[in-house]
Amino acid sequence: MHALDGIKVLDLSRVLAGPWCAQTLADLGADVWKVEAPGTGDDTRTWMPPEIGGESTYYLCANRSKRSIAVDFRTAAGQEIVRRFAREADVVVENFRHGALERYGLDHASLAALNPRLIYCSISGYGRTGSRATEPGYDFAIQAESGLMSITGDPDGEPMKLGVAIADVATGMNAVQAILAALFARERSGEGQFIDMSLLDSAVSLLANVASGHLATGGAPGRFGNAHATVAPYQIFPSADGSFALAVGNDRQFAILCGKVIGRPELAEDPRFLTNRKRVDNREALIPILREHFMTRPTAHWIAALKAAGVPSGQVRTVPEVFAAPEIAERGLTAEVADKRHGTLRLMRSPLQLRGTPTRAPSAPPRLGEHTDELLREVLGASADEIAEWRRNGAVA
Repeated sequence: MHALDGIKVLDLSRVLAGPWCAQTLADLGADVWKVEAPGTGDDTRTWMPPEIGGESTYYLCANRSKRSIAVDFRTAAGQEIVRRFAREADVVVENFRHGALERYGLDHASLAALNPRLIYCSISGYGRTGSRATEPGYDFAIQAESGLMSITGDPDGEPMKLGVAIADVATGMNAVQAILAALFARERSGEGQFIDMSLLDSAVSLLANVASGHLATGGAPGRFGNAHATVAPYQIFPSADGSFALAVGNDRQFAILCGKVIGRPELAEDPRFLTNRKRVDNREALIPILREHFMTRPTAHWIAALKAAGVPSGQVRTVPEVFAAPEIAERGLTAEVADKRHGTLRLMRSPLQLRGTPTRAPSAPPRLGEHTDELLREVLGASADEIAEWRRNGAVA
């Protein structure tokens, strides 16, 4: 049994934020129908390298456990097919430009009139209201405009984006939360609702403590590289053969670090370093002392010593090192799944660990239109003649 068994999701989205949302719903047990344009499909199908056998691994990251149907809703027949799917769905996820789906009669008002229980989640760059509602939104621009880049990177370097499309991923995660809340509310009211998710909203909310600091004080935070603005020592340190992350979160851990790990108990009693606030204020004096100690031994030595002492730390791993680490296998974060083209595929699993209603075992992301006939028969009850006619007039592929 899965948490969302029986929930049906009409996924009209593409690229990352919407597909990430719909993929999580599929992980939780929902039946996700991914609607794609014939011939082209999801934009990310062409985003490569990297690739495997000519297929984009970017597409693979956000579309596991779905079924794909190729429908051209620029045609009247295609629009009607999507509307018929919407009548049977619990949730719609879309991320089209402002007003685009209204032209096809696939906007919230049109579909809610057909299915009042429908939960319609609309994802866009700047939201469906406000002065920028008509603008397209791309993760890189959103990272810049949200302030995230202004606090990321070296103090004297240029603003820096995160290595993944974090605004898209966060928006997808927030959309899942909103959809789950709407499903819960529907159990009481019997009615669906409209959900307006914005990449900019999600990215700005990721400012977290930085946002609260500005809102409370009016200050303009800067960049600290791999150091922490309000905690010290909390950064990357070089060792004799590499580097590692040290995360001292309180005064007790600092005293243990000084006394048990580096053999300098007097540092914890130094008036300049007695409290976290003092260590932050005097980091220019503290950090060089610690750097000098840590450069005398290899990373493995310090990681072992810090773990033994209970001081949080971590090796700076490459991505291959991450997936070779035993704890990744122990937590079941990857899966090898059957695939018609490649034999097997190694994919990520959902990180959601529910003991009573576990996430489903992942299945391979679908090829474009792979389940078209299957879904037309199963969901719409279409006959072979109807499907053949839709194929002849270009409504489906």
